[in-house]
Formats: sequence, structure tokens, C-alpha cells
Amino acid sequence: MTSPFLQMISEKMYVQRYAKRTIQAYLHWISTYIRFHQMRHPSTMGDKEVEEFLNDLVNKKDVAANTQALALNALVFLYKEILDSPLSLKLNFVSSQKKQKLPEVLTHSEIQRFLDCCPPKHHLACSLMYGSGLRLMESVRLRVKDVDFDFRCIKVIDGKGGKNRVVTLAPELFNALRAQIQHVDYVLSIDNRNPSFSGVWMPHRLREKYQTQSRSLPWQYLFPSQKLSEDPESGLVRRHHIDEKQIQRAVRSTTKLADIKKHVSPHTLRHSFATHLLQSGADIRTVQAQLGHSDVRTTQIYTHILQNGAQGVTSPLSRILPHS
Repeated sequence: MTSPFLQMISEKMYVQRYAKRTIQAYLHWISTYIRFHQMRHPSTMGDKEVEEFLNDLVNKKDVAANTQALALNALVFLYKEILDSPLSLKLNFVSSQKKQKLPEVLTHSEIQRFLDCCPPKHHLACSLMYGSGLRLMESVRLRVKDVDFDFRCIKVIDGKGGKNRVVTLAPELFNALRAQIQHVDYVLSIDNRNPSFSGVWMPHRLREKYQTQSRSLPWQYLFPSQKLSEDPESGLVRRHHIDEKQIQRAVRSTTKLADIKKHVSPHTLRHSFATHLLQSGADIRTVQAQLGHSDVRTTQIYTHILQNGAQGVTSPLSRILPHS
């Protein structure tokens, strides 16, 4: 990061315990805002320049509402927390009207084909994203202690928005999970004999409270990286979780191998989990809790793509014409 100003923002956000990806996103939009105004320093600008920038995102870039909202949040943080000059609560800008796309969902048979073609190395992670409705990063960040065989659940700690939740766990994955934990234990036994190994990364307060736990099995990542690496935060040698890009590439190649003619990403497996739960008769509030949505309206989008028709309505034509 070449800009001392952006470096200062990054350090302040880190101290305030912002997530790494939030820091990256905010820095992206702050730097984009600065470039839009020909490298003027934000302290010389204000409401008017922010409105111009947000209008340009909609009128010329045609961004979605969520993208515009993220850019606004970054600038609100910049002016309130960094420059100590909060923006007006009555900013006048064009709000994005770009409609949210319906999520892509796989049928049960497509899910079966997908999992049949999925490489063994990533089969368990993909099975958890579909079977438990996990987001990609929630899956790769799982720790051994988050798997609860007794209560058949997975504890998602510090998920999107910093929220915790408990999700269902298919008993059919127990054997694969136990085998994966044995693999993690074997890798840990090798790491603990390495004098340069400093244990797994742990959250800020917990690393001080449980100083010996970074070398214990429960705290290790369920899907560890193949090699040790230097922690950019502390410079210590640790074993991080696998790179999420591995899963993304595996999903793309598996989709092609399974001959699925849809655009499939890791999030498609989560969409399919939610839709299939609703199809099976699960209450929408239950699905909302499983997905970790704050607002049930976010969950309701899945009611639009159920196989038995929009909003569960059967077409009157189906009562007249025979099934093809």
C-alpha cells in the first residue's frame, strides 16, 4: 500500500477490529472516490463531492444497490471516523434501481451429479456448503471445535456481519469429518515439532486468554493449508486455512465435468440449500436462522424460485393440460 493516508486508514480499521475483507472493500472505494475527483484529498471535499461520486456510480457505472451502499458506507466511515467531519444525513443522490437478480439454484439431481464429480480434496467443503448452507468463507474458516457431532450441528463463529449462529449438520458427513479431523491432527503433530511454528491464528482477545490453545487440535482450521506461511499481522509462522480460490476453481471445473448448464459458484450451493429446505416444508423463519439473515425479506427471495411455481402457486393450465 503506497499511500500513507490509506495505510493510516487500514491501521485504524484494524485497531477497531474490522474484518480484513471490510478493510479491503473500504480502501477500494475510498481510493476510487479520490481518483474520481482527480486525486484531491478527501479533507478538501464533502457532501457535494460524495453526491457526485454516488451519482456517477449509478448513472455511468450502473452498479447494483448493494454496491452503491457499500461505497456510501466506506465514505461515511472516512468522514466520520478518519476526518472527524461527518457527512450530512440528507445526502441528495440517485439511488440505484438495478433489480436484484434471482439466485441460481441447482435441482436435486444436479446437486447429485455435482457431488459425484467433485474432486475428493474439496468434496467435504462443497458438501458442507450445500448440506449446511455455509458461505464460502464460513466453510474454509471452520475450526475443529466448531463441529458438534453430539448435537449434529456446526457453530458458525464470527460469520458475515460478525454474527454467530448454529446450523444443521448432515449425519452422512460424520465419517468424512472424522477422517478430516484425523488428518488435521496428523498435520498438527508435525507442525508442533517444528521450532518455527507459532500455532494457528486466533482472534485478538482469545490469543491472550488462551495462550496455549493455538497449538491444540480444537483450534486448528478444519481445512488447513498445505504449507506453513508467515502471518502478515505478526510475522510469525503459522498454518492458515486453504485459499478460498481453490474451492472456487474446483466448483467451476466440477460444474463443467458434471455437464451442468448453469452458472454455478460456491454460493449457488448455499442458494440450493435454502430453496430445497423450503421445498421440503421448512418454515421460512427456520431457513432465515440457518442462513443467518438479519431480515426475513432477504430469505423470501427463495420463495420466488421454488419448482412448484412462484409463491407456491400452481398454474391453472396444469389442471387442463397433461404433463409432458
